Amino acid sequence: MSDFYFGTDLFSEFDRLQRQMANLFGTFPSSLRASRFGAFPPVNIGATDDSIEIVAFAPGINAAELDVSIDKGLLTISGERKPVQPDTSEDTRVYAQERFTGAFRRVIELPENADPDKGQARYENGCLSIAIGKRESSKPRAITVQ
Repeated sequence: MSDFYFGTDLFSEFDRLQRQMANLFGTFPSSLRASRFGAFPPVNIGATDDSIEIVAFAPGINAAELDVSIDKGLLTISGERKPVQPDTSEDTRVYAQERFTGAFRRVIELPENADPDKGQARYENGCLSIAIGKRESSKPRAITVQ
């Protein structure tokens, strides 16, 4: 009998292994179903019959400094979040700094039915909303029963 034990949630074990691999080998594309823990910006991904909807949470960024592109089935979100300098004196000590600052790049692998020519992006209130249309051939169609 083996001493190695998988928990009842096998998928959480796979997710843990994927995070460890990401830490070892650096960044690689996330799929639509999996996300690396601690990736910036964090994203929500969903779909409608007509489009793939992605919302990236990136507050404190100038919209002009965001770059969104699609190339060979990969959606890339990149930019830079500048540090905020509060009004402090030389005697102020920083004990914790949890806000991410600096350059970032997030790559998301899109499904085959994504149409890169039908993409739109909008940045509002710290949320980057991206809608990517689906190819016409992949949309559901009703079949008339005779």
